[in-house]
Amino acid sequence: MLALAVTLTALAAPAPAAADENACLSKAEQTAALSSGQTVTLATAIRAARGSVRGRGSREVVRARLCHEKKGLVYLLTLLTRDGKVTHTAVDATSGKVVEAR
Repeated sequence: MLALAVTLTALAAPAPAAADENACLSKAEQTAALSSGQTVTLATAIRAARGSVRGRGSREVVRARLCHEKKGLVYLLTLLTRDGKVTHTAVDATSGKVVEAR
């Protein structure tokens, strides 16, 4: 019975954050990455994202995260257009270039 409880507890424990490729940075980690020159500013990423989708009117950022992905740090931005459409854009955090817009 004890062995079963230990096994179930081990299976229920969350995986370490370091193992998660798409782990997002905390505010302190974001500040450190920006001050060390590893990333462009969030404002730069937002300008790139707003310019990536033409013809939908202005885009309001409703969520912004800085996360680790396979190729490095990216800003993951969720934007809302004036006509109510939601778009998701990934911006390379080191270059400030859009890597994915959908």
